[in-house]
Amino acid sequence: MDKDWEETADRLANAAVSDGEPTRWFDELYSAGERGEHSLPWDRGAANALICDWADQREGAGARALVIGCGLGRDSEYLATLGYAVTAIDVAPTAIRTAQQRFPDSTVHYRVADLLNPPADLLGAFDLVVESYTVQALPPSVRAEATEAVTALVAPGGTLLVIAMVLADDEPVTGPPWKMTRANIDAFASHGLDLMRLEEVESESGYRQWRAEFHRPAD
Repeated sequence: MDKDWEETADRLANAAVSDGEPTRWFDELYSAGERGEHSLPWDRGAANALICDWADQREGAGARALVIGCGLGRDSEYLATLGYAVTAIDVAPTAIRTAQQRFPDSTVHYRVADLLNPPADLLGAFDLVVESYTVQALPPSVRAEATEAVTALVAPGGTLLVIAMVLADDEPVTGPPWKMTRANIDAFASHGLDLMRLEEVESESGYRQWRAEFHRPAD
């Protein structure tokens, strides 16, 4: 049995992008994992440490939070423990169903939604939007569209947290994931948001990550 889901991800992603359906491969990958063809993708045992470290210094207290590309729910569940009213979206129905099964008593509102075609009720609705590794999982051909869609979800006075892998100056642009340059990160500030803080952080695996915090001025 193939347990290397990353190899399968590369194959499915490249086929989907070639067919002009850049989000199709996510549910294909989760479904194959559900069938036992490989391990479930992005099945982390804990929430992303970069999100936890950032969120632990703030108070949720009922603030409306959105997790984009929530996958199997670890980050969403963590934010809920801090008092956020969390909505978690993913384009893959299999991922949403699995998260709901894993956390049957959760307060998180899990729902299927496509970042490239977000439901109208999500637009400008959240005090905190968390974009962790989702835009980088989409090809450069739709990056500008995806970036703008992310920013459209942030409410007046709200915050956007972006986490992505760093593309080095001498590194070729290949994917998935299609790593991000400083200019790609700065692009989130071109839709009415201000960049408040940007860090480069080294992961335990040795690769560099961006952690960027943006703010939309209140009306």
